[in-house]
Amino acid sequence: MSREIARLLAATLAALLGGCTLEPGYLRPSSPVPALEGAAKAGTAAAEIRWRDFFVDPQLQQVIALALVNNRDLRVAALNVKSAQAHYRIQRAELFPTVDASAVEQVDRIPSSVFGAPVPGTGSAASGTTGAGESTLRIYDVGIGFTSYELDFFGRIRSLNHAALQQYFSYGETRRSVQLTLVAEVAAAYLTVLTDRTLLDITRETLKNQNESYALTKRTFVAGTSTELALRQAESTVDTARANLAQYNRLLAQDRDALQLLLGAPIPDSIDFSGGLDRGTMVAELDEGIPSDVLVRRPDVLAAEHQLQSANAQIGAARAAFLPAISLTGSFGTASTQLSGLFKGDSRIWTFSPQISVPIFAGGANVANLQATKLARDTAVAQYEKAIQSAFREIADALAARSALDEQLQAQQALADAAAQAYRLADMRFRGGVDSYLSALDAQRTLYGVQQQLQSVRLMRLQNLVTLYKALGGGLLEHASGTPPSLPSST
Repeated sequence: MSREIARLLAATLAALLGGCTLEPGYLRPSSPVPALEGAAKAGTAAAEIRWRDFFVDPQLQQVIALALVNNRDLRVAALNVKSAQAHYRIQRAELFPTVDASAVEQVDRIPSSVFGAPVPGTGSAASGTTGAGESTLRIYDVGIGFTSYELDFFGRIRSLNHAALQQYFSYGETRRSVQLTLVAEVAAAYLTVLTDRTLLDITRETLKNQNESYALTKRTFVAGTSTELALRQAESTVDTARANLAQYNRLLAQDRDALQLLLGAPIPDSIDFSGGLDRGTMVAELDEGIPSDVLVRRPDVLAAEHQLQSANAQIGAARAAFLPAISLTGSFGTASTQLSGLFKGDSRIWTFSPQISVPIFAGGANVANLQATKLARDTAVAQYEKAIQSAFREIADALAARSALDEQLQAQQALADAAAQAYRLADMRFRGGVDSYLSALDAQRTLYGVQQQLQSVRLMRLQNLVTLYKALGGGLLEHASGTPPSLPSST
């Protein structure tokens, strides 16, 4: 390589290394919400708990894993990450010169009348082709070079590169947020189907008992020891249970369809919903302690912060538009009038053309562009603060419901036990002829209602744990391929 090209590359490298940036210094906005009650650095972050360690039911793990592979919303989020990565690489490529190799054959026909005399050095010996009153000139050129490479003295390209990188990071966090939301939604839908199945089983058992009571009441009515009112009351309870059975069958089918939509694939035949909620532990408990930085660790909040950093970097590019832009064009190669002479010692050619452009008048476009980027930064600040506020509310609501639901579940379970005992005693008195069917009917209705409420509270408590896990930013989610996507260097 010639000394001229070596000096050119050295100068280019020095310019790159000496490049500065006009981006404003980034400072994370202060939190617009008070500290969470009970926040403590000693708490275990939900983001450090893998979802397989939190959702311990093997069947629930199976449906979550299926959703992470097949869900279409998550697939779109993953494609958005790849698209952002490609745009970042495109922008990053502007930091380096684009070098092309070229080979050209140029043939010129020159009439002799243009010169008034034969062209010196042309003719059959020089060009290989000469006609009457004309000359033909052939030139062969082979070389490498770059065109309009901008030296980033004021960091315009670096700022655009930083903005694109932060956009990529934001899409990555958004994808993680979609993953976390999907896991929570699948778990909630799975628990809902189990609750439907539990309520369906309770209704079937209630209908069976009411059919037996109705048959007994009908026999006593025929025997003349019971009234028609008691018979019709028993009949109405049977019809009510039948209607409820149809309702829970419908809800079970619809909730299965909702779960299947989240999975993005048919529910596997191996998934057994029998037993309902009475299948053991499905969701692990979370520690009482809350990390003090839980709000800023959530993926949706991190995504909003990366958007803010991207908007901040755009200001640097807008500021650089007011300053001179320096670009370089250069090439190195060989040229000859004959193909055989291309690589001879005296055929070397090179060009070097620096250019500087100084903005003088742009009709206010640069000023307006700078103002627009600052407004976009202010908008991103507001969106980041809103993300913090939304995260605070979700966590506070989930924590407030946690202890209340525990107490409600205990009370509801005690009420269900008492109602079951009352119904057992009332039924024994009715069957023994000691009491009328009305007492047994009231006890049975009370028990059925209390059992329904108990399952609803159980579902709310489990869903609250899932919501709290999501609100705290948990957990370590696996990529569709089993590993998280790699991130490019932030340089």
